[in-house]
Amino acid sequence: MKGAAATRIVAWGIAITLVVLPVVGVMQGWFAAGRWPVTQLKVEAEFAHVSAEQIRSAVMPHLGKGFFATDLEDVRRAIGALPWVESVEVRKRWPDTLLLRIYERQPFARWNENRLISRQGLVFDAPGADQMGDLPRLNGPDSRLAEVVSFYAQARKAFEGRAQLSIVGVSLSERGSWSVTTDSGAEIVIGDRDQADRRLARFLDVYPQLVAGRHGGFAYADLRYTNGFAIRWPEPETTATPKVGS
Repeated sequence: MKGAAATRIVAWGIAITLVVLPVVGVMQGWFAAGRWPVTQLKVEAEFAHVSAEQIRSAVMPHLGKGFFATDLEDVRRAIGALPWVESVEVRKRWPDTLLLRIYERQPFARWNENRLISRQGLVFDAPGADQMGDLPRLNGPDSRLAEVVSFYAQARKAFEGRAQLSIVGVSLSERGSWSVTTDSGAEIVIGDRDQADRRLARFLDVYPQLVAGRHGGFAYADLRYTNGFAIRWPEPETTATPKVGS
């Protein structure tokens, strides 16, 4: 009986060892770079600004530990630090593959010329932001970002279908004065926000009459008057008089 019991104890000891050793091996790095290296990187993404080379460069320093020892959180942080990356999902697939799903930031507008606002309302830095002329240009104190975005939407709605003008920019000065920029480059100074709707409506109601018979639009308008506004037209182009030589 004692011999049989001893045999069972030894058998259980062997079974436990077989179960525990792989776990210990992973924890201690036994299955590292020399065993089961990561050899494939598969990426799901729609790239507009992030390049495959940028992703490869961010990931490669974290792949030298092998399949089991590769830290997914380290990989996620490395890719997430790239300027245009919004979020990253990282998974392993046995025996040698790292799977990445990358979501790019979608720019909504430029912020103070050289930064961008994502569609999630976050400000971020990205190379070439100041060259993206097709995006709305929003300017103001960082602490009032949400207010500037809201006013841009309000101004665009006021101009919709009226006077053949479109809004491409909004600015809020340090003193709290609002102004908008049209697609022709004209500036419209509005002043206080609580007067914006009334002042814009007054200006847009008469604008078609002001431009009737004129070639081109205005250059500047100041709506901060009690019963009207001031408007400045572009300087007329002068034609140089040709010199007559002797």
